[in-house]
Amino acid sequence: MKKRLLILVAGFFLMFGTIAKADEGMWLLPLLKQLNIDAMQQKGFKLTAEDIYNVNNSSIKDAIIIFGRGCTGEIVSEQGLILTNHHCGYGAIQQHSTPEHDYLADGFWASTLQDEIPTPGLTASFLVRIEDVTEKVNATLNADMSEGDRNKAIADAGRKIVKEATDGTGYKARVQSFFGGNQFFLLVYEEFADVRMVGAPPSSIGKFGADTDNWMWPRHTGDFSVFRVYANKDNKPAAYSAENVPYKPKHHLPVSIKGVKKGDFTMIMGYPGSTQRYMTSSEVDERMKISNASRIYIRGIRQEILLKDMHADKAVNIKYASKYAGSSNYWKNSIGMNKALKRLKVYDYKKANEAEFTKWVNANPERVKKYGEALNLINEAVIGRKELLHVTQYINESLYGGTELIGIASAGTQLEDPLKSGNKEELAKIVAMLKNRSVGFYKNYNAPTDQKVAKAMFRIFAENVPVQHQPAIFNTIRTKYKGNIDKYIDEMYSKSMFVDSSKLYAFLAKPTLKALEKDPAYQAAKAINAKADELFANMDPLNQKLQRGQRLFIAGVLEMNQGKAMYPDANFTMRLTYGEVLDYYPMDAVHYDFLTTLDGVMEKDDPDNWEFVVPQKLKDLYNAKDYGRYAENGKMPLAFISTNDITGGNSGSPIMNDKGELIGLAFDGNWEAMSGDIVFEKNLQRTINVDIRYVLFIIEKYAGATRLINEMKIVE
Repeated sequence: MKKRLLILVAGFFLMFGTIAKADEGMWLLPLLKQLNIDAMQQKGFKLTAEDIYNVNNSSIKDAIIIFGRGCTGEIVSEQGLILTNHHCGYGAIQQHSTPEHDYLADGFWASTLQDEIPTPGLTASFLVRIEDVTEKVNATLNADMSEGDRNKAIADAGRKIVKEATDGTGYKARVQSFFGGNQFFLLVYEEFADVRMVGAPPSSIGKFGADTDNWMWPRHTGDFSVFRVYANKDNKPAAYSAENVPYKPKHHLPVSIKGVKKGDFTMIMGYPGSTQRYMTSSEVDERMKISNASRIYIRGIRQEILLKDMHADKAVNIKYASKYAGSSNYWKNSIGMNKALKRLKVYDYKKANEAEFTKWVNANPERVKKYGEALNLINEAVIGRKELLHVTQYINESLYGGTELIGIASAGTQLEDPLKSGNKEELAKIVAMLKNRSVGFYKNYNAPTDQKVAKAMFRIFAENVPVQHQPAIFNTIRTKYKGNIDKYIDEMYSKSMFVDSSKLYAFLAKPTLKALEKDPAYQAAKAINAKADELFANMDPLNQKLQRGQRLFIAGVLEMNQGKAMYPDANFTMRLTYGEVLDYYPMDAVHYDFLTTLDGVMEKDDPDNWEFVVPQKLKDLYNAKDYGRYAENGKMPLAFISTNDITGGNSGSPIMNDKGELIGLAFDGNWEAMSGDIVFEKNLQRTINVDIRYVLFIIEKYAGATRLINEMKIVE
């Protein structure tokens, strides 16, 4: 790969072809001045590239955080106040909820700083800088390396670079691959561990529409929650302490209540998790028929069981609310993705692009030498791992991810080696790890519910996975239990110490190999682990072949598009996307406007459907038209759509206007473009944002939390 090609790090229009449209692209901040700022300013942006990203002075990037481990948030006050999505804060809200204080159902608003609730495990990470380290990494690589050796060399180089960048700073960092391993960047962060819950609307507002409306437009969900970053008295990261004080950020976003209109410039900054815009046709087919298909089928069955128990018992509902929401989110995403991939004929489109790529490669012997094997490697790997991938998907979805008892017992299998060897130091470490993990696990665990799920999960695994690929425990079920899965599950749950925290803690106080090996959940987990290890070992050569093929293919695409702006796939690093407020036509004779209002909430109100119950206080405010300064033409704006290019991980990201002022929070994509992670569809793809005016209306008028409003810089 020539060095000059590695400079082209920013947009990709439907794999290759014409230069990327302005609304497509997840752009890297250090390259905005080189690649994007002119186009942004032509669309109406009033600031400079330095206003967005500046290492030496405060800039907008200093107000954007990684919220937790998989979302984005933004700082909106001089006292470290965070806005993010309700669904991003959902785990924390659930963590603090009890049947007596059900913050999920009733909401929560801290009246003072002292009432803000510490949330162990929740972090806020600020980006310090991004640095291109491609030359340093490439200096350790050579063309004769296997993919395994190459990966090891990259990891070793990355550790060295990270150490040099962080020693003595207190920062955290990682070296990350871009463009399929053709470029590398160092990302340095400052992580704060004292993050406290400040406010959240009830789920009837923050999750209004629930599964039915998820990924849909028009939308009427007030998807926001409020947290705060705390620091020590030197404004540095510190573990929770009563002595900690609100963090003073380098930059916080001003909040605009001027509203939006069609064609307005919009900009989103955040942490998109993963896209696959360079995916080939064979990989698209694999995604649809294996990954998505198994997720849809298995999670659909599990979620039905969970929801029934959740509706029957308030305590169970609290325990499983966050787990159910996380599962159902990408279950519905997979359904929508498959529909969109078929409707938009993405497989055919990718095939045509591959033919164009092959023609370009074959026109030059040097290109044939460099890139000629790329597509063959990808196709051979996909075909070769088809059955293995199917099985590993079933293991992950139904056994590890679907059956909670197997998950905790699998962690317990780590006790075996130190118990056999007598390594007391290692044993103590694993015991401590299990105790720590158990606290959160049992707080949100209901064994009778998991037992029902386990029966369904083991049954569908046995029915859909070839016998030769099933863990040995399934042979035990066929022989000892004569194929009676229910009987086996009932016995495992009645006898395993992993079902009951008190039994497990008693064992961990005096662990013995005999007691561990006797446990039926341990036996099942050990057998499942062994089969999983075998499958992954068999898949590894194929995965390495796929990785090499992808790396060569992407390198070829970059060379084929030399001179055009190219952006790398999302990988949970800070990106910027710009676009505009815009309506769309999802199908023939159907038009969706760009803005929804509180009127739509009242139109959907259904007291008999838990997804669409409207709180009485919200009805009262609506009937009185008591919207304060947040109304527009007598109506209360609620959500709007824009053409920005986002994906999972962008949840909670700020959507800003042409002056870098906050106008809303991004929280979803639209159903018609669920294929967007693979192909950006400019006519259909929209980002769904909760309007900041609705956020402020709920905080001030519904919750009465005016102290939070007073913290923010409101631009009218």
